[in-house]
Amino acid sequence: MALTNRPRTVSGYGTAAGTGTFAVLILVAVCGSPWYVGWAAVHTDPDGAGGWFLRLLAWPAWRFGVGEGADGISGTDLRAVLLVAFAAALLYLLPASQVARVPGSLSQFFSGWSAYVLAAALAALVATLLGTDASLLVSFQSAGTGATYGFFAGWIVGLASLGGRA
Repeated sequence: MALTNRPRTVSGYGTAAGTGTFAVLILVAVCGSPWYVGWAAVHTDPDGAGGWFLRLLAWPAWRFGVGEGADGISGTDLRAVLLVAFAAALLYLLPASQVARVPGSLSQFFSGWSAYVLAAALAALVATLLGTDASLLVSFQSAGTGATYGFFAGWIVGLASLGGRA
């Protein structure tokens, strides 16, 4: 006798929040890595749409112990950590199938996308407020940049959310 009302799924598929969180980890780990950030800065055209997008993907840049001055956690490192943490939390807090009138793929996609937009804006805001040059204006501007990143990169997380059950 089952004590919970869990939907039956095909084994091997995770939840939409789980697959979305996995996509966030991959996106931040790969596109935020020092190697990708350096490659995007040198090998992309900042005046073209493709180059702009590839450079935007490098926004959660992290350096954890790489290069000079690696004695502590920097603001960009904190931003990357907070992005993953907030995205995971919001992906679990925004269950698409429960908030949508008609549960399905479209609601999962938009739930994952919106969670990433909010997570990026919040991560930028909090990381800037906790940084060394903390001011409200700079924090708001940083949150706007984070929301822009989340809007243009969040569809990747939204698509990944389609791969799991609600």
